[in-house]
Amino acid sequence: MLINRPDLADFLRRQRDRVRPHDVGLVSGPRRRTPGLRREEVAQLAGMSADYYIRLEQARGPQPSTSMLAALARALRLTTDERDHLHLLAGHAPPAAHTDTGHVAPGLLHLLDQLPTTPAQVVSDLGDVLAQNAIAEALFSGVCTVSEHGRNVVWRWFTQPSVRAAYPPEEHDHYSRLHVADLRAAVARRGTDIAAARLLERLRAASEEFRTLWELHEVAVRRHTRMRVLHDVLGFIDLDCQVLLAPEGDHRLVLYTPPPGSDSSDHLALLRVIGTQQFATAADFDES
Repeated sequence: MLINRPDLADFLRRQRDRVRPHDVGLVSGPRRRTPGLRREEVAQLAGMSADYYIRLEQARGPQPSTSMLAALARALRLTTDERDHLHLLAGHAPPAAHTDTGHVAPGLLHLLDQLPTTPAQVVSDLGDVLAQNAIAEALFSGVCTVSEHGRNVVWRWFTQPSVRAAYPPEEHDHYSRLHVADLRAAVARRGTDIAAARLLERLRAASEEFRTLWELHEVAVRRHTRMRVLHDVLGFIDLDCQVLLAPEGDHRLVLYTPPPGSDSSDHLALLRVIGTQQFATAADFDES
């Protein structure tokens, strides 16, 4: 990524003008000509030389480091969105931010209830099923639980062989690699996140297959796949799995829809009638 010096300079100037001295513990003296901060004050608050900061505002400075940008974000009291924008203008990827506490936004919960004919789930980037609607519960009953213990689909896929029984055996390796590649992307985004490190440690200790696949260093964020699962009454059901990424919290809205031209729509309609009849060792949210 390249630094955008003109826009970075303009953004810094406007943010400096926005911050009032009392916001950062400075006294507004009678001789202050502008309501915002002086350049020297921003530099002092950020722990850098005044000359360095002045050159940034004049669009002729060097590319700031991520630590320098973090200091500027604190000094200018930037919001998370403003901080991320600052990093992008300076030619750096925004720092990873993880606000996932397992709490699902009310809007997503409302949306689940508005999809009575479409199986839908809210899943974390680490694979925790956080919420699902009634038809998804019927579809994945006994396999994709929202309870704290056993709700992680990656863990169950690699540690509970019965979970795989609903997938054609010849596709198991494909699904395993998709799980691992997606998890690697999430772990990299989270950096030193404790939850990610704990899950990775448990998986490596519990599954030789997982360890082998992890060493391949394959990475791919799951967005859209097709899955085929076996219901003990309805038989095979083909589904398109569409993953929609929420803007915050590392949550995903996962929709399972019938492929065009398939008879899966009829199967889903029957599934609503069957209700909570268990999905024979049904597949985890993944698709694959």
